Amino acid sequence: MNIGIYGGTFNPVHLGHVNMLSRAVKAAKLDRVLVVPDRIPPHKAAQSLASGRDRLRMCRIAFRDIEEAEICDWELKREGKSYSVITLRHFKDAFPGDRLYFIMGSDMLISFHKWYCYEEILSLAGLICISRSGGDSDAVKDQAQRLRDMGAEIITVTAEPFEASSSQVRELIEQGSDCEGLMDRGVMDYIRSRGLYCCGAKEDKID
Repeated sequence: MNIGIYGGTFNPVHLGHVNMLSRAVKAAKLDRVLVVPDRIPPHKAAQSLASGRDRLRMCRIAFRDIEEAEICDWELKREGKSYSVITLRHFKDAFPGDRLYFIMGSDMLISFHKWYCYEEILSLAGLICISRSGGDSDAVKDQAQRLRDMGAEIITVTAEPFEASSSQVRELIEQGSDCEGLMDRGVMDYIRSRGLYCCGAKEDKID
């Protein structure tokens, strides 16, 4: 079985995330995808980070139409930063007979050699890289070839660039925009009902 691991802060989850996952499922013929929200992202500071419970609920809404997707709270229940290699060790132990694929955007692939224990990551999973911008194609190709030369399995998929990042979406929400075309309507309704990113959210712990 081919199992995808799709990690991220998802703060909030938007249609770019959904499109990436849909493309990854088709490109690698994934049988199952675990969507894994980060507890504490190691590579960037998460501004206005919604609670783990809220981000899980938003992911369940956003990915509900992708039948292969399962929302997983494993990282949120852990202590400390969410290093990808630790997550992949866990799932490799959980699914020893299956092939794992780690899904990422092209910007992440370019800097992948700087990740914690990146060589071990390559031994645990193949990489599915979704190219999200036209300007990084040469850099993505060069990096993918370098990693392939190390014995890694790299699947690159070209996709139309998404018009906004999560930080830009948060700014639009704070300004009162309905984010039409950027977010699932159900996710937007949830954000409004919880007062996220504009008037403060309730802090819930993960059970």
